[in-house]
Amino acid sequence: MSKNRHLRHQGERSPVVMRDVRRIAPVILQSRPRRDAAGPDSAGQGRPDSGRADWAEAARPRERIAELTEDLQRVKAEYDNYRKRVRRDRLAIREIAVVNVLTGLLPVLDAVEAARREGDGNGAAAVVFDVLEERLAALGLRTVGAAGEPFDPNTHEAITYYASGTEHEAVCTEVLRHGYRVGDHLLRPAQVAVAGPAPAA
Repeated sequence: MSKNRHLRHQGERSPVVMRDVRRIAPVILQSRPRRDAAGPDSAGQGRPDSGRADWAEAARPRERIAELTEDLQRVKAEYDNYRKRVRRDRLAIREIAVVNVLTGLLPVLDAVEAARREGDGNGAAAVVFDVLEERLAALGLRTVGAAGEPFDPNTHEAITYYASGTEHEAVCTEVLRHGYRVGDHLLRPAQVAVAGPAPAA
């Protein structure tokens, strides 16, 4: 047997074996607590109010978001009211413009009505009259006054009145001149003949 037990054959070198007998302390990893937690962290140990300070700091963005949301809702409500007011004003201006135009055309309508009563509403004249009334009606012009309807002093102007034993209320018996209105605007009242009960003695 050879003196060196690591040599198996003559001429073969023994391998070098190194053993590290040092002891290394294990590394222990610890998780750090979150800064927004209620308890103190590594930077806030020894300060009991650090948790409340962190909570107040985290609450500031929420308060700012709530303020901005409230401001946005208020601006939106103001804009909606402004848009409705502008639309209402535009409709009112348009209606006033139509009223002014149609008021200037009332003498033309009176001439058309007189021509029809005299029998000139035939042929080409009748076509012109019908087209004119159709266009004016498209602008919102409505006729006021008709025979047989109850007398209304807000829309009728009584030119003649005669007592009738058969009537229990004042009734329009004849339209002497039509009235006209556009929407809620009364351009002029209708001139009518009225029959009604005899006035009390």
